[in-house]
Amino acid sequence: MVRRRHRTAFHSSTEGKSRVFYWVMKRIFLGPILKLLFRPWVKGIDNIPATGAAVIASNHLSFSDSIFMPLMVPRPVIFLAKSEYFTGRGLKGRATALFFRLTNQLPMDRSGGKASENSLKSGAQILAEGGLLGIYPEGTRSPDGKLYRGKVGVAKLVLTTGVPVIPVAMIGTDKVQPIGRRIPNIRRIGMIFGEPMDFSRYAGLADDRFVQRSVTDEIMYELMRLSGQEYVDAYASTVKEKLAAKKSGKAAAPVPAAGAVRLDPAIAAGPKPGAITVVGQAPRTPAVNPVAADAVSDNEVSSTTGGSEEPDAATSAGDGVADSAEKDTHQP
Repeated sequence: MVRRRHRTAFHSSTEGKSRVFYWVMKRIFLGPILKLLFRPWVKGIDNIPATGAAVIASNHLSFSDSIFMPLMVPRPVIFLAKSEYFTGRGLKGRATALFFRLTNQLPMDRSGGKASENSLKSGAQILAEGGLLGIYPEGTRSPDGKLYRGKVGVAKLVLTTGVPVIPVAMIGTDKVQPIGRRIPNIRRIGMIFGEPMDFSRYAGLADDRFVQRSVTDEIMYELMRLSGQEYVDAYASTVKEKLAAKKSGKAAAPVPAAGAVRLDPAIAAGPKPGAITVVGQAPRTPAVNPVAADAVSDNEVSSTTGGSEEPDAATSAGDGVADSAEKDTHQP
């Protein structure tokens, strides 16, 4: 009992220091400098609720996404970051872990199973306390600036907690800090916040894999509309593995053929960003299918569900979120 009280007191003390550090860096030191250098522009910031819990789901172009986006949101945003950032050794590793903890980031275990489930529970706890939780449905940074297939962990979290989703498109951060570059380029970046997405119509179906895929695809479709990115129906982690194997000269594992989709400008000019759409179909244009549904043998998914059942081996996990109930054979 004494040990538990000591642990709780230590956690409260660390959390208090984290909030002070976050506020000081955002308002006094780092924030003003970044705004002066990169002159970020923002659209739709009013879509962020002034109070109450919400998931902020973003495309992921650069490491700096987790810096610029919270900088422009009036409320604190807590991100689920890959656990490797918190387990580094040596002086550099400990400094990195301390920085991530002090900047409102939580470790996300991407190994699947119970570890990933516990990480999702941490995110659910933030939402239960009325906070804003930032996650990247793609699970990792895009290797080439395209938008990749979302992992269903984000849907599980949203369906379980019943909170709205605020889609946000980061613009130009891949040019500021491409993968592998430590010193950023000085250039303007932007972000577009879409209208809140409500999935309360799926209440009680949090464990339904058809619904999980449907919700995830709706979110990815909104991100495609907001960002204007080309969509590829494959996991970014799988594409990264293939590129790494090609670079090293090793034989890569077979990757399912993925279709790239560019959103028709005529469609983009239709419904407002953030409007709920039918998964796998462009509004009023059934021929366009930017988010392909999974194939389900001998069964056809109804248009109201809009998604397909995940293969048993596919899961969701990544920089920002993991699918706790399934194993993703394509995890990095």
